[in-house]
Amino acid sequence: MKWFASLAPALLFLAPDQAFAVAEPGSKSALEVTFLIQIVLLLSAGRLLGEVMQRIGQPSVMGQLIAGLLLGPSVFGAVWPEAQRLVFPVAHEQKAMLDAVSQLGILLLLLLTGMETDLGLVKKVRRAALSVSVAGVAVPFACGFALGEFLPETMLPKPELRLITSLFLGTALSISSVKIVAMVVREMGFLRRNVGQVIVASAIIDDTIGWVIIAITFSLALHGSIDPWAVGQSLLGTALFLGLSFTLGRRVVFLLIRWANDELESEAAVITTILVVMGLMALATQAIGVHTVLGAFVAGILVGQSPILTRHIDEQLRGLINALFAPVFFGLAGLSADLTILKDPTLLMLTVGLVAIASLGKFAGAFLGGSLGGLRMPESLALACGMNARGSTEVIVATIGLSIGALSQNLFTMIVAMAVLTTLAMPPMLRWALRRLPLDDAERTRLEREELEERGFVPNLERLLVAADESPKGRFAARLAGLLAGRYGMPVTVIQVAPGQAAHPTPTSTSGELGAAVQGAADAARAQAAHEDTDVLTADVTEQRADAPIDQVVAAEAEKGFDLLVIGIEPTVSLDGGFNADVARAAEGFAGPLAIVAARGTHLAKPERAPLDILVPVNGTNVSRRGAEVALNLARAAGASVTALFVASANASTTRQQRFRRFRRSDEAVLKEIVELADQHGTPIRIVERTNLAAEDAILREARMGDHNLIVMGASRRPGESLAFGNIADAVLEASERSVLLVST
Repeated sequence: MKWFASLAPALLFLAPDQAFAVAEPGSKSALEVTFLIQIVLLLSAGRLLGEVMQRIGQPSVMGQLIAGLLLGPSVFGAVWPEAQRLVFPVAHEQKAMLDAVSQLGILLLLLLTGMETDLGLVKKVRRAALSVSVAGVAVPFACGFALGEFLPETMLPKPELRLITSLFLGTALSISSVKIVAMVVREMGFLRRNVGQVIVASAIIDDTIGWVIIAITFSLALHGSIDPWAVGQSLLGTALFLGLSFTLGRRVVFLLIRWANDELESEAAVITTILVVMGLMALATQAIGVHTVLGAFVAGILVGQSPILTRHIDEQLRGLINALFAPVFFGLAGLSADLTILKDPTLLMLTVGLVAIASLGKFAGAFLGGSLGGLRMPESLALACGMNARGSTEVIVATIGLSIGALSQNLFTMIVAMAVLTTLAMPPMLRWALRRLPLDDAERTRLEREELEERGFVPNLERLLVAADESPKGRFAARLAGLLAGRYGMPVTVIQVAPGQAAHPTPTSTSGELGAAVQGAADAARAQAAHEDTDVLTADVTEQRADAPIDQVVAAEAEKGFDLLVIGIEPTVSLDGGFNADVARAAEGFAGPLAIVAARGTHLAKPERAPLDILVPVNGTNVSRRGAEVALNLARAAGASVTALFVASANASTTRQQRFRRFRRSDEAVLKEIVELADQHGTPIRIVERTNLAAEDAILREARMGDHNLIVMGASRRPGESLAFGNIADAVLEASERSVLLVST
């Protein structure tokens, strides 16, 4: 407190009185200067206190809310009321400016909450999450509703609208903050644990139910009473909005984001598109008589599921919201609360009772839901502890209730106090509960597999670009691209190249064969993923023709953000050795990872249907490891078999015993790594070890003897003007009678 009181004169010295020296109080200039001072204070205090909160293991949003409490009538106004009113005047014109930023902040925070909503996670643990969420919402909602029905009339903003106040109290007590819950669970490394997934999924369902209830309650508040026709319209409108959003709306949002990313050249075009989508969906919910927050929340869910929402764009949008709008909104919520009312013993006891009812109701409901959902007692206990954080979501609900007159100023302050206390109590309680949960073998195996995927090469690809002709080789390349994309729902763009015309294109028609090959393989991979109970989005495939030299077309597409170029052009190898000029030109236009496909044997006869029997050489390097990862992903998507070939370096002078010792000391580690990699991918693998052979000879020989029809090799792109991957890769590509996939990462 002392530090703030000493800082206030300096702030005032820089602040409104200087503005009033050159502008009449209440003038436009004075309003603007005061507004800027308010923004600077809220941002700086919110950021500093948020940093303090994070360092003591609390969510930073609590620091922003506490900053508002310190700057508002609770502290600053109690110590120096004249200065507080000077910096934060109560004049309507002045408050309207800050309120406008705050109202936009509500929508953006709901957009961000929606983007963090993982529906796939909900699907994975749907039984336990649904049980926990339903019980965890029903019990505290009933407690809150009952509390509202028994409150004295002096606590109600409008006694005749007690039902609306009761509904808001019920919602405020039942909802959980996804952001806070996910932050604590992630910080403890429990996000991928079984109980962590149930906690986050339950919070997601809680949020979704809560915003639907808020939207309907808002509709009731607009009509002032229970009108069955109005309630029916709100319910029907909400159901129709949600149904259209998650069917047609999902596709429209994906197309808009892709169009902005690919066609617009101005800076931050995708972010603008996302904000426009949010605004339109918020207006749509307003039009059907429910609150705009539902539209913003659903928009966030759809945006978060977009397959081409790159990490850079996602971070930019989150940065904008977290840096500006969140501190202003939560700071203003703190400014609106006056904790000095708790000097009244009656209000203090009511607040204590509100916190107790909220905590016990949520704890009991979540614990009961966990038990009914088949969870063990320690897991149900962790769930009950984790679901009790209201945090940012509670403050948003309370702010909406205050703005529409459903909550009085005293009730608003009590709810904010409850949000602060329950949120500050949740992290230590959840940490205590989670530390008592042992990790079983099945869960450990799943976590290792998911950790592998998170740091792997293929799962981190976001968009694939295919440059191919309609020869069997091109269709086989399209098929392999589809298998990789379908597993993770990646968008794929196919550039159709006329055979032999990559340097000087001639007008061609886009027949759709390549796109169909990609889509067919992607659908097969998606079906395989669904068989493994993995939720995967449908891969979006776009096909276009090369109406300019292929290097120019590839370079132009690459600027839109692609992570891997798959090339399938006939012929792959020139008559003089080395890569064909068309293949080299295509690779020239792409600076990222390459996958060059040469179809041979059975894949020339049946490029889309011939089975895969994969041989992948390994040597312990990162390059070969990524090649093995691609091979395992292809095998997993196609249900194919994989053989790993290790060529041990040995010479004629070494004895059999010496070679065995060498294998045991160093080479065994390489093979152990590839076996673990295959286990984590859930793909069986056969190991073959060869000595006393050149690597390329061993690869070609094993391909023939093992009757493998696809060799997948990790290779390094050599510097220089010509396209080359080293002697071994080049020799295998030129001499192999089997199909070859060279992967350069």
